[in-house]
Amino acid sequence: MRPRPSAILDTLLAAVLRTALLFSLFLLFAGHNAPGGGFVGGLTAAAALLLCYAAGGIDEVDRLVRVDEGMFLGGGVALATAVGLAGFGWDTAFLASAKLEFEVGVLGTFKATSALPFDIGVYLVVVGLALAVLRALGPDGDADHPAAAAAPDASEVEA
Repeated sequence: MRPRPSAILDTLLAAVLRTALLFSLFLLFAGHNAPGGGFVGGLTAAAALLLCYAAGGIDEVDRLVRVDEGMFLGGGVALATAVGLAGFGWDTAFLASAKLEFEVGVLGTFKATSALPFDIGVYLVVVGLALAVLRALGPDGDADHPAAAAAPDASEVEA
């Protein structure tokens, strides 16, 4: 069952979608120094995808994200696991944190920790799981519901 077009929802989607996705990236990158991180950023991106699904169904989500959800899930788990195992390379424990700091000329000192790639992995897993759920709902989310199957289509009703 295709969702009915809604001018209000379409306008809201056009105004909010890019902002929500950008804000989810902000939460991802600010997470190791401030509230946020991969999980919260991923949930924000998932909420944006859910709004996209509500506005245009799975076709709108597929138009926005052309990558298979398995790539997100597999890549995220692989990245988070690699960062966790890298702790053994530093002769410490699993998921031990490492810090990198160097000068970038005029821009000043650049600081990064191993928490960022781990958070990116978590972000990818959360977004991939949201995509998997939305794609599992598919274009006919109500097709197996008895009330939806019994209701006649508008083209079948004669006046």
